Amino acid sequence: MKELDLLKKDWQKNTDSFEQVSENEIYKMIHKKSSSIVKWILIISILEVLLWTALNVCFNNDAYFTKMNHDEIILYLNIFSYFSYGVMLVFIYFFYKNYVRISLTVSTKQLMKDILKTRKTVQYYVYFNLTMIVLSLIVAFIIAFAYDPDTIALTNKITTNGKALAITTVGILMTFIVIIGAFWLFYRVLYGILLRRLYANYKELKKIDL
Repeated sequence: MKELDLLKKDWQKNTDSFEQVSENEIYKMIHKKSSSIVKWILIISILEVLLWTALNVCFNNDAYFTKMNHDEIILYLNIFSYFSYGVMLVFIYFFYKNYVRISLTVSTKQLMKDILKTRKTVQYYVYFNLTMIVLSLIVAFIIAFAYDPDTIALTNKITTNGKALAITTVGILMTFIVIIGAFWLFYRVLYGILLRRLYANYKELKKIDL
């Protein structure tokens, strides 16, 4: 009996050891996956800034505003662009810090905190970008209808026809909604997949930490 009791105690010790090794392996795997996800968030955000920069260079409207004798609009749009890029670069810096922090984290609790912090940062980044897109569309419509001679002439004709005015208004609203919806879907798919995987890692870590 004594030998059996000793065997049971030894088996229990080995079982605890196996559980501990298993938890450590799970943590390492989740840690590696989380670090990889945050790295991809950083890479995608950098590529996004480069894409917007390329589009601004390719579709520069300075000559268009100069032709309309409204050079002041160029200044306002440049300030708007610099502000937008400045904030996006700040977010990229935060993404980089989150990546470094998660890569160096050795504590389960700290990794969980870093994951939640990263998710919030990405969510704020998406909200900011969508807000700037909405503001950009509003500004574009205002400039077109207030300063573009062709648009102004067309608007004057439309306003005399109630049906044409209604159709044009609905068309503009639908265009606005479609564009915003497309960008919202883009961000939801692109960053949403990464955030869902990151949160799945958080839930796995929570099981380990219990």
